[in-house]
Amino acid sequence: MISREANVALNSFFAAFGVFSSVSVLKIISDDLTLSVINCLSILIINSTLLFILINFIYKGYEFEIAIRSSFLGALFGTGIFIELSAPSHLKIFGIYMCIMSIFHYTEFFTLAIIDPKLVSPNSFVINHSPEYTFAAVFSWIEFFVEAYFYPSLKQYSIISYFGCAICIGGELLRKTAMFNAGSNFNHLVQYEKAKDHVLVTSGVYSWFRHPSYVGWFYWSIGTQITLLNPICIVGYTIASWTFFRQRIFIEESTLLNFFGQQYCDYQNRVGTGIPFVNGYLI
Repeated sequence: MISREANVALNSFFAAFGVFSSVSVLKIISDDLTLSVINCLSILIINSTLLFILINFIYKGYEFEIAIRSSFLGALFGTGIFIELSAPSHLKIFGIYMCIMSIFHYTEFFTLAIIDPKLVSPNSFVINHSPEYTFAAVFSWIEFFVEAYFYPSLKQYSIISYFGCAICIGGELLRKTAMFNAGSNFNHLVQYEKAKDHVLVTSGVYSWFRHPSYVGWFYWSIGTQITLLNPICIVGYTIASWTFFRQRIFIEESTLLNFFGQQYCDYQNRVGTGIPFVNGYLI
């Protein structure tokens, strides 16, 4: 049986997805494509308003915050499908990207809500991870649309884009597997005090990499820009992500060595971090 938090997120995500994907269904069944943009927007505005009223009626306080974020991500997923189905060929990949982004952030919360509901909060969606994360996302959107406008042919290398999508899927699966593997030992925040039930996990994907969740996120972030065919951000995201996780791993391993001592030191000698040229905190 899933937790109350996971259930709220699940219902809200699929309710919003249903609302926003309904326009895609109408487009598909409308053979003469007479469904205008104005009609689409009217349907979305009416249905979104009704959905918001329903969510506000059913959920209050903490649960309402979860429901709103889940609904937003469900709407993003539905809109991504609509763009992929309806947009010009050089803009379709942005719809795929929207689906990738929405699933990643939704499953960040949903997975943690299954593993340990006590740890979740509205921040567990990591939508507003940091100002730097937001800036990087916005910059990637600007790059995409500027290049799509001036060089539309650049955004039609579908094989490369699908390769980036495959990287995202692989990174996503690795990260979520790592979260389940770690169980209650997983946390979105670096822990500076050892909990009583905190144990060192070295089995499963943790026998492949010391930080599989970071490895998954590292490659996922780069994969998003390959999906968008953003040459500037492919380089920028690689450098920024590598720098961020190098610092994060260094800080986290200093605390893990303090928690587990020689046990963690032996683990470091057996298993690498998983991110190229990142050694971690070594004694």
